[in-house]
Amino acid sequence: MSKSSKKSAENTPQWHAKAKEIQQFGAVVEDMPHILDAKVRGKMVALLNTLLADTLAIRDLYKKHHWQVSGPTFYQLHLLFDKHYEEQAELADTIAERIQLLGGVTIAMGGDVAATTEIPAPPRGREEVPVQISRLLEAHKIIMKKCKEIADAADDAGDDGTNDLAVSDILRPNELQSWFIGQHLVEMPLVRPS
Repeated sequence: MSKSSKKSAENTPQWHAKAKEIQQFGAVVEDMPHILDAKVRGKMVALLNTLLADTLAIRDLYKKHHWQVSGPTFYQLHLLFDKHYEEQAELADTIAERIQLLGGVTIAMGGDVAATTEIPAPPRGREEVPVQISRLLEAHKIIMKKCKEIADAADDAGDDGTNDLAVSDILRPNELQSWFIGQHLVEMPLVRPS
């Protein structure tokens, strides 16, 4: 083989590469520089992966409603839903990084998220604004409840980092988002007749 054809072969992408997994989902790295033992880290990773699935589900629910919102409050909700989508994307990244830090593997693909989340799937079609908001409020409630469960389990296990993440990083932003969108369900006329 000539030098030029050998160099060309080295620069060719290797399509359809296959290899065994380097870490299975559900397993944690046994020996790593962390004060928590592998059993505790494994339990926290499992709990955090369910929270991650719910966070990815609500993130996508916000984007769906951002695209499909209509009516007199369209502009305000269109912007608010997109803002909350971006914030949920950041929360998902925060949870995923904690899972990796604990030596675990994050849930990542849509089908796996759908199979894991406790947030009910919405219909594909467009819904009225009150239904969209009710869906989001219920999703927030699921996440907030899960944050409490994770914080309690982490506290019992001595995992201060996961406890702090569940309360400070995830619970509080979800409470705030829930309050912001919940205010749109307060019955108040846009105009008052004279």
